[in-house]
Amino acid sequence: MKKLKKILKYLVPYYVNLILNFVLNIFQILFSVFSLLMIIPFLRVLFSQEAIVTVKPVFSFSGKAFSNIINYYLGQIIETYGKKEALLVVSIFVVVMILMKNILFYFSKYVMVPVRNGVIRDMRNSIYKKILELPFSYFSEERKGDIISKMTNDLKEIEWTIMTSVEMLIRNPLTIIVYLITLFVMSPQLTIFVLILIPVSGALIGTIGRSLKKTSRRAQDQMGTLLSKIEETLSGLRIIKAFTAENFVFKNFVNHNETYNNTMNKVYRKNYLASPMSEFLGILMITGIMYYGGSLVLGNQSSLSPEAFIGYIAVFSQIINPAKAFSTALYNVQKGAASIDRINIILDAENTITEKENAVEMKSFEKEITFKNVSFAYENAFVVKNINLTVKKGQTVALVGQSGSGKSTLVDLIPRFYDITQGEILIDGKNIKNIKIDDLRSLMGNVNQEPILFNDTTRNNIAFGSENIPDEKIIEAAKIANAHDFILQTEAGYDTNIGDSGTKLSGGQRQRMSIARAVLKNPPIMILDEATSSLDTESEKAVQDALDRLMQNRTSIVIAHRLSTIRNADLICVMHKGEIIEKGTHNELIKLNGSYKKLYDLQIF
Repeated sequence: MKKLKKILKYLVPYYVNLILNFVLNIFQILFSVFSLLMIIPFLRVLFSQEAIVTVKPVFSFSGKAFSNIINYYLGQIIETYGKKEALLVVSIFVVVMILMKNILFYFSKYVMVPVRNGVIRDMRNSIYKKILELPFSYFSEERKGDIISKMTNDLKEIEWTIMTSVEMLIRNPLTIIVYLITLFVMSPQLTIFVLILIPVSGALIGTIGRSLKKTSRRAQDQMGTLLSKIEETLSGLRIIKAFTAENFVFKNFVNHNETYNNTMNKVYRKNYLASPMSEFLGILMITGIMYYGGSLVLGNQSSLSPEAFIGYIAVFSQIINPAKAFSTALYNVQKGAASIDRINIILDAENTITEKENAVEMKSFEKEITFKNVSFAYENAFVVKNINLTVKKGQTVALVGQSGSGKSTLVDLIPRFYDITQGEILIDGKNIKNIKIDDLRSLMGNVNQEPILFNDTTRNNIAFGSENIPDEKIIEAAKIANAHDFILQTEAGYDTNIGDSGTKLSGGQRQRMSIARAVLKNPPIMILDEATSSLDTESEKAVQDALDRLMQNRTSIVIAHRLSTIRNADLICVMHKGEIIEKGTHNELIKLNGSYKKLYDLQIF
């Protein structure tokens, strides 16, 4: 149950609703008990088993006193109006009690509605916020489909298992406790026998519940794998069709789906065992009580009279349903605990990119970016080694080299997408780890090889991350990015929805959209990661023109695949296996006749 604490903390803001639910349940149970206890004195008086009490008794907390009080008022009714009228009064009283019980039952449910929905909403917000905070390194080790499964299926599982059980876990123990107190007042000897039977049945239910949790956890993991397969299929559909691999991926999906199906069969079979087992145990307990209690009554070994024993059985029978519901709730909690475990994997994940308490503000970039002996290791393997580099304000610095040489990793260290392993990166003499993360990243704009766009309008994609941006600024940014003309040709202009990841646009149009977004942000530092490498010649020219405008009067760090695009860079750094092996301008590196010259000659050839 320790794992539930992280979920139960979400209940704290709804304490008023929980208190109301508790109070309403107390009164609901009391009305139910009073209606049942009317059986005993009514039977006694109605069938003349006991003399009518004529003197009003003094109230005390005992079964005898309660019985005498009821006998007194019933006796008054019988003497005044007769037994039939007394029967009518008792019937009306019972109906009123049951009506009040059900009204209170409705309102106890009513006040729990905001709790159920609110807790799931708050948990979803927490998970989404955590996803936004976690570093890139976390997602390189996790499947996207599994994360989506945790935010959807696992939260739905918690809603239907944990949250529906919260009220049961409040109301049913209360019901059982109140009825047990009533039974104890009626017959301590017989109730002790009952208390011996209850833990035995609870132990049986708990054993199956623990098994259910393990199976349910396995099922949720398998659903995460299934969603990952679906996500990969949707992303790679072009390749699947190109390699005629439809049957191959289908068979793979069918195998995973069959495994999930078999596991879910086990989950439901164990879950469905809760109700019949608890019902059988309940009937077994009633039978045992009837035999044991009947023996006590027949042998005059109990203070219970026959009609009181009937009342005792009636009261005890009301424990069966809440006991069944309580056992079902425990089953559901065990089943939902598997989803809690999976969600806690995200919530407990360590965010290694943290901001210091005394982090300084930085609203502008004035001088230079300095790398001092910078190294970065991923999974104990160094991908960036001993980098020493200075990028002065207004310079364009290009990084070139073979794929896997560490270029993208190096630029990802500047906005702290990853934290360096050794050395330090300084901006205007300040270590980036001492700068507020929002301020640091606000100084930079990114244009990546694969433009990242959202399923939204053109206007909202360009203005992404900003609010209340005038149309004039958006249009101006689009013009600088060479995007304005093709945007006007779309169906609704700047209000056109560009589809999932911008699928309604060509590669060059998507790239110019991402450049327009960077232009609108207007950062002093630009990071361009092979922004034209995946484009055809015509699109490359349009995008390169836009990039040239973007880099004007800015400090730019450019990762270049096509060396012709960075000939005019102020400084070119050639990287190999995570190290900078050559530095200089284009002409200087050509004269050096080293690695850069070889790369350049290969491309010219």
